[in-house]
This record gives sequence, C-alpha cells and structure tokens, in this order.
Amino acid sequence: VFFGTGGKDPNATGLSRKHVIEGVDACLKRLQLDYCDVIKAHCPDVSVPMEEVVRAFNHVINQGKAFYWGTSEWSATQIQEAHAVADRLGLIAPVSDQCQYNMFHRERPEAEYAPLYEKFGMGTTIWSPLAFGLLTGKYNDGIPEGSREWQDRLTSEEGKANIAKVRELTKIATSLSTSPAALALAWAAKKPHVSSVILGASTPEQLLQNLEALELMDKLTPEVDDKIEEVLGNKPAAAPTFGRA
Repeated sequence: VFFGTGGKDPNATGLSRKHVIEGVDACLKRLQLDYCDVIKAHCPDVSVPMEEVVRAFNHVINQGKAFYWGTSEWSATQIQEAHAVADRLGLIAPVSDQCQYNMFHRERPEAEYAPLYEKFGMGTTIWSPLAFGLLTGKYNDGIPEGSREWQDRLTSEEGKANIAKVRELTKIATSLSTSPAALALAWAAKKPHVSSVILGASTPEQLLQNLEALELMDKLTPEVDDKIEEVLGNKPAAAPTFGRA
C-alpha cells in the first residue's frame, strides 16, 4: 500500500499524523482488508517533523493495520533521519524503499542509496525498470504513432544516444535468445539490494515475456555484464574511501 499523496483537502495529503492514521483506515476499508503487510510513505513531506512521521507509522503498526513501513522516493538523508529518530525513540524504522532504477537511471540507487541499504539491511522495490518502455526496444526503428508525450525526449541528443544503446543491448539479448525487455529486467533484478521489480505489462503476452527475466538471471555472467556495461558507459563511480578499507 502506498501512502502520502491524496486529495486536494489540506488534511487529505502529506504525512501528518492525522492524514496517515485516517488515510490508512480509509484505504483498508476500500481494499476490504484488515491490515496490509507493508505501507510505504510515497514522497517525503518536509512540512511535517520526522518524529511525527515515524510515530504515525508506528501507531499504524501498533494498531495491527500493517506489519512494516517503508519509504518511496525519499532521499538517502531523509531515510537516514527516519532511522535516527526511530533508534532514539525505540521505534520501528522503515524496512524497505522504492526508487526508480533502470539501465539509464543508476546514479541515485547505486551511489546515494547503496551504502544506506547496506547499513540498515533495507530491501528495495524498484519502479520503471524498462525506462518507461525505452528498454523494450520499441523505439529502435523509430517513434511509433501515439508516442507524442515522449517525442521531444526521444528526439533529443540524449534520447537518440539512448536509443542507439538499446539497439546494441538488443543484440546482446538476441545472443541470449531473449528480448531486450527481459534482459533489462533481469539486469535490474540481479543487482544487490533489489528485492522485487514492478512490472508494467499491458497484455498477458507482455507479462509472460517479462517473466523470462527470472530464467535469464543465471545467464548474466560477468562476461555478459561487462558487455552491457561497455554499451551503457554510465556506471556510477564508487564513493571515495579516503584511505579506509
């Protein structure tokens, strides 16, 4: 269950204690559930003190309406602060995070978040693993009709360069007897700290094609990964250790 965004009413949005508690009750009622496994705070709310946010989600857990809570689209600093508050107060800290992660969007997950995930043992549920469809290869031969929303982005210099990279990735996928979409999904799912990948299939056929990624993961050997990295050329630099091991 995702939480944070809401209606236009001042009390129907954000992460205030009032909205969290009332919103969760309303959400569970709509879903006809007594509780949810994980509730995630979607987008931070800088207008609410972190202690209030942490206490609110702990209240929900203590009431038996969720087992755990997590974050979505928070910065590493905000997640760190939530853990610090929870530790100071003896409360439950967020156990999972959701962020955008794909072959073209790597800097934040691999550089900013990775040390945090390692420190707190957090897992991630990633969204947009196919870069809004770009990594499926559907733009390899041009921009189809009905793609006006992405026209400017795809025809920019960066967009053209990314499409060229997808063409090369498609060749790697073909050598593995799979699709570029399955390759991109397997690549993301195999990364450290990635617990699950959100799929966006619009047809049963696309879903079955995407699920090929599960069998493909074992085929992503270091050699194959090196080929992928050579095409992408965007691996984030490791954080400096300043002489520490």
